[in-house]
Amino acid sequence: MSQELPSGLQDFVFPLVIFDDVLWPSDSAATLVRAADLPEPYRGLLAHTDHMTVTMEAFYGSPVDVRVLDAQRVGEFYHRRIVLTLQSTGQIVQYGLVRIDLRLCTPPVRSAILSQHTPLGRILIEHNVLRRIEPIAFLSIEPGPTLIEAMKLAKPARLYGRTGVIFCDDRPAIAALEVPAPV
Repeated sequence: MSQELPSGLQDFVFPLVIFDDVLWPSDSAATLVRAADLPEPYRGLLAHTDHMTVTMEAFYGSPVDVRVLDAQRVGEFYHRRIVLTLQSTGQIVQYGLVRIDLRLCTPPVRSAILSQHTPLGRILIEHNVLRRIEPIAFLSIEPGPTLIEAMKLAKPARLYGRTGVIFCDDRPAIAALEVPAPV
């Protein structure tokens, strides 16, 4: 897991790494931490190269659904702010931001993403997209009112997250910020 990115990839990921004001709640603060410094269970939930959809489903023992809080297209880039919820209870288990280069998605994958009904990880798996997940940075997050409301937190609690890139067919197609709910 690297902090250094090739120059073309840096331009793709950088807006999410610094939390583009369009999506990231400006009333929350994040600092970089090393994966080794993440407390459990967050290290196990974040320091890996698997889809968070699969990770959350395994951790909670329930399939997850996606709820899109905000979405927009800027040219061929699609941005969305989401929460993943347990199908069994509706409990929010993850907050996320994604930036997807739709030019790198097949028409069926693009259609499934834009329909906003299925978690991104499940879409890529079901469509057999050759993918590689590269975590870039790990974060300690002090949530502000916007993030507290989005995650339906009863009170402020330290959160942990990761930024990363999902390579589809060996091309950097998706930049993501993933923040598990407090456990």
